[in-house]
Amino acid sequence: MQDNDIKLISVLERIANALEGRPEAPAAPALDPSVNAYVYEAERHALQPVRHVSAPPLALVLGVDRPRDALLENTRRFARGAAANNALLWGARGMGKSTLVKAVHQAVLPESPLSLVEIHREDIAALPALLTILKAADGRFIIFCDDLSFDQPDRDFKALKSVLEGGLEGRPDNVIFYATSNRRHLLPRQMMDQEAATGIHPTEAMDETIALSDRFGLWLGFYPCDQDIYLGIVRGYLAHFGLDTSGDWMAAALEWSKTRGNRSGRTAWQFVTAWAGEAGKSVAF
Repeated sequence: MQDNDIKLISVLERIANALEGRPEAPAAPALDPSVNAYVYEAERHALQPVRHVSAPPLALVLGVDRPRDALLENTRRFARGAAANNALLWGARGMGKSTLVKAVHQAVLPESPLSLVEIHREDIAALPALLTILKAADGRFIIFCDDLSFDQPDRDFKALKSVLEGGLEGRPDNVIFYATSNRRHLLPRQMMDQEAATGIHPTEAMDETIALSDRFGLWLGFYPCDQDIYLGIVRGYLAHFGLDTSGDWMAAALEWSKTRGNRSGRTAWQFVTAWAGEAGKSVAF
């Protein structure tokens, strides 16, 4: 046997040994057809079923009409198998960004089977493994990441790009990605402070982060609500739960917002929770 043949056999043996030692790709899960929501457990490469999604009816998500309608239509298109965009919901805290994602999912379910899969932001690096699982599974999936940001951009950029652009293979047809963020460009806090102080982009990392947010096809902005919208949200919750409105709830709701320093959907829900508690009742979705 010639030396070249011996070297070739040695190389092939090393390749075979390496392949044998590789971890197996996550297997396609046997999903329960009665479950339509999951939390991805990155360490186990497993989908943990969620039997009940805490979300209000879509009609109660008030003060965000444009984002609501746009996200609903985008989700309906995706559920039907038509073209749809990944979505970034950004803006004022407490204005219902994550609530809207869950409410839209629940609203579309009666029309088309669709699963919501939540991934925690600290597990973004595991997105490619999750894509592998969902690509092989039956059904259509919204991957949802709440409060997405990049405090360690180098670790997470490639993983998120695999969802937004899909690399050579492209994003799986049965997967779409929705994320919420208080920051329009997903910037780490220290980058935002530096940009505000200098008025320029101080690093290439900042430019790369901004470019990543640009890859979301659908941007939906959320803004602080005025007094009328805030009271309308409170009124909607009170009516939905059949709570007493004979008292001066408006003055109480406005006083509540002053003590919190803002008017938002979250503040409205916290007031209604307190109002119901004073009446000896409970409220939950």
